[in-house]
Amino acid sequence: MKVKAVLKSLLFAYALTGIFLLLLALLLFQLDLGEGPVAAGIIVVYVLSCLMGGFMAGKMVRKDKYLWGVLVGLCYFLLLIIVSFVVQGKWDMTVQHALTTFFMCLGGGALGGMLS
Repeated sequence: MKVKAVLKSLLFAYALTGIFLLLLALLLFQLDLGEGPVAAGIIVVYVLSCLMGGFMAGKMVRKDKYLWGVLVGLCYFLLLIIVSFVVQGKWDMTVQHALTTFFMCLGGGALGGMLS
């Protein structure tokens, strides 16, 4: 049951990521945004997606909600890193960027779990 809840929450988080990134691409196309706003938008997408995934996991499990939110954030980050590595064929991220993304995903998931 708990693994199923995490997988459903992770799938939900990635579906939201896809929707949010499509909206960000539309804004980029329509408004001709620069690199700074796009980078900030991607950060917001990561955090919101993990927050909503953690929220959903917390609602489904109902015990130790923040831990399940953290687990969703961790799985989100790991899948993000794996897909990024497979698509690019090499490690193309600084350690600082990887750590920042890691803590944003975990923090978003934990906060979502706590708010559920």
